[in-house]
Amino acid sequence: MYDSADKGFRPADLSPALYRAAFDGAPVGLAVFTPDGRTIRTANACLCRWLGYAPGTLDGCPIDRVIGREAFGDGGPEVKAGIRRWLRADGSSLDLRLTLSGEDAAEPVAVVTVVDADDLVRAEQNRDALTAAGLGEWRWDLVTGQMVFSRRAAQILGYAPGRSVTWVGMRGQVDPEDAERIQAAVAAAIAERRPYAFQTRFRRATDGAEIWIGARGEALLAADGTPVGIVGVVQDVTTRVEAREALAEREERLRVATTVADLGIFEWHVLDDRATWENERMFAIFGRRPEEGSIGKATFLKEILHPEDRPVFRQAILRALREDVILHATGRIRRHDDGQWRTIDMAGRFERTRPGGLPRRLIGVVADVTDRHLSEERRSLLIRELHHRVKNTLATVQAIVGSTARTATSIDSFHEAFVGRIKSLAHTHSVLTEATWQTASLRDLLASELMPYAESETETSPDLRIVLDGPAVDLPSEVAVPIGMAIHELTTNAAKYGALSTGRGRITITWSVEAGVLHLDWRESGGPTVAPPTRQGFGSRLLQRVLTTQVQAQITTDYAPEGFHLTLAAPLPTRNPALNPLA
Repeated sequence: MYDSADKGFRPADLSPALYRAAFDGAPVGLAVFTPDGRTIRTANACLCRWLGYAPGTLDGCPIDRVIGREAFGDGGPEVKAGIRRWLRADGSSLDLRLTLSGEDAAEPVAVVTVVDADDLVRAEQNRDALTAAGLGEWRWDLVTGQMVFSRRAAQILGYAPGRSVTWVGMRGQVDPEDAERIQAAVAAAIAERRPYAFQTRFRRATDGAEIWIGARGEALLAADGTPVGIVGVVQDVTTRVEAREALAEREERLRVATTVADLGIFEWHVLDDRATWENERMFAIFGRRPEEGSIGKATFLKEILHPEDRPVFRQAILRALREDVILHATGRIRRHDDGQWRTIDMAGRFERTRPGGLPRRLIGVVADVTDRHLSEERRSLLIRELHHRVKNTLATVQAIVGSTARTATSIDSFHEAFVGRIKSLAHTHSVLTEATWQTASLRDLLASELMPYAESETETSPDLRIVLDGPAVDLPSEVAVPIGMAIHELTTNAAKYGALSTGRGRITITWSVEAGVLHLDWRESGGPTVAPPTRQGFGSRLLQRVLTTQVQAQITTDYAPEGFHLTLAAPLPTRNPALNPLA
């Protein structure tokens, strides 16, 4: 019941003037369409104001001049209800919800309301800022299923601005598993009336290039709370995702490198004295379990670090703070789980809020260098041991030369005695260098000198001339050389003048170790009748001087007619554990 002359409704109980006043004064947009749905017969002042037109100037305006073509559904002759983008007089756009009433009437009435006016105003004011930030706006009409994109959103996704595709058509550009996840997340967010956000790979519609997009959205609700659409923003986050993946790869490579290098990684936050230990090696160095947590600077200096090393660490920290240089310090820490003292090297750099600004945190690494320090100490001790041994060896050679020359009766006898003694000395050194810990077996020294004179009836029967009886004893180098030389001299004398000079002679050697003292008994029998020597040769001087001076041995000799007898008591020096390469 619309009177075209009055351009208004004429209900039976309202006058045309009163109805027109109600129509023009309504707080929502109202419009009357022509029967073909293509023209606005008349629009009230509210709708004209929203669209930027003077009152009355929209009368007779074609609908497609103020509403995009998407309002006409699939190209039908009538405008469709739903959230529409309306074109304003200045060329800008405005989202309004279109509801048709009296669709059965000859000329339907359109009720137009703003879609969340506050958000719309903010969106208009911030549209340029959103574009500058790389954000594109999108809208999804749940009634028609159409997705509408702003220019920026269309550029990101590879679609034309305005009406583009439905979700069904767009879903093919997303990985199927991601599509299921996104659809479930959006459905849950709409049902719970809350915003949602997601990231996914997306194949751009124009060229098929794979990009990463981030999308956020929130449902639009009707007056009765029914969801009628979704609005949100979309952003190309490919660079951000690739940077994050590259950072994760670098961090993983760093973790692998530090793990291989046995380095612990840590961060110390200066303001709140809070430490973050980044890898398992850090916990292993300090002997702590991950569930026990890390320790801050105060605890480290007061309870973990050795008291003697605390001043060094404090000075290193102060220097790094004041001079903005790399922190480097070495000290001993008490490991939490077993209480052992371990030596660590710490290196790091303070991160500042700006150049010359206050330090924010210390990022650094820690290495357990205990074994390296022990190796360096062992190497130094071995070098000193080598110097001492060379000095003693040269002194021994000098003594051999002098004593052999004084007792030799000819060049040939000098050569024979000198070469034999040098070979014995070389053999002893060879045994020492082949041993793991620079020691020589007493049994091996005796056997190497005496076995050439051994005899036995069978391979398994006891030896008839040489008897060696005693426990396994490893002689340190400082006593192995003089004792080895003494064994050589005793063997040589026995072969020349004693039990080994005849076929029936016999030598029995027994030894034991009691309270760190080696007791050795050398007894000859079955040889020629023995008489005390008339002069002192090299062997006698070796026994009386070298063994008593270098080894602090007590020597007794007995030249009984039935056979020569010697006893030796020599203290065995305690081995320095640092010289043991297997320690």
